[in-house]
Amino acid sequence: MKKASSANAQAFVDSHRDEGATELFGITELCREFGITLRALRFYEDKQLVTPRRINGARVYTRRDRARLSLILRAKAIGSPLSEIKRYLDLYGDQGEGRAQQLRYVIERTDTEIAELEKKRARIDETLAELRVINATCRKNLQAQEPARKA
Repeated sequence: MKKASSANAQAFVDSHRDEGATELFGITELCREFGITLRALRFYEDKQLVTPRRINGARVYTRRDRARLSLILRAKAIGSPLSEIKRYLDLYGDQGEGRAQQLRYVIERTDTEIAELEKKRARIDETLAELRVINATCRKNLQAQEPARKA
């Protein structure tokens, strides 16, 4: 039964493609395209990050779902938690009326993250400089001891 409904949904998607509208995507198609598992895509659906249509019990995704999935994966790749990703996606609204809010949110979040990373980089640079001094001092001390051993 499950296979039949999936086949029906794929036939529905394919029939819309024949009309020149590539607006709909099957679950397997999106998983392949983005290199994710069916389970991952269903997880994003459970978290209400994507909301596919149901055709005979099978999931059919719109261009909007595909775009949202792309954003989800990009945001995850830079370490954003799902709660922030959801907030960002929800700001968009039904017709894009929240686009300016989205942009302000991204600017705020990226400014904060850039500042944090710059602080971390400064601490790393300080640590590297200190380690280099320690390393050079130890090498110098070791070299000074080696001629004494040979004598």
